Amino acid sequence: QVQLVESGGGLVQAGDSLKLSCTVSGGTFSTTVMAWFRQAPGKEREFVAGIGRSGTTTYYADSVKGRFTISRDNAKDTLYLQMNSLKPEDTAVYYCAARRTLIATRQNEYDYWGQGTQVTVSS
Repeated sequence: QVQLVESGGGLVQAGDSLKLSCTVSGGTFSTTVMAWFRQAPGKEREFVAGIGRSGTTTYYADSVKGRFTISRDNAKDTLYLQMNSLKPEDTAVYYCAARRTLIATRQNEYDYWGQGTQVTVSS
């Protein structure tokens, strides 16, 4: 059973930085494509960033490109999301997700999900 556990969320001010982590257990992390999604109140869950198995391939939503960086440490079975220059519109619950094949942007293409971590950005 693959389990994903996010951490690192919190309350920050606009312009601040925050780094999220997602620890994966119960599977072979290095063979899994990973992604971050987020869901703001009253909105659908949306793709934020994805990363291939080796970490060399990444893909970002336009709304976070240049501000967020996705990375992974296969030796630690951990996924990261470095978030810089945070904006109030980044406020959401952030989820990590896993699937076996290529990076995808639709949530229904991911097989495993974490419980989420709240990120709140005040203006």
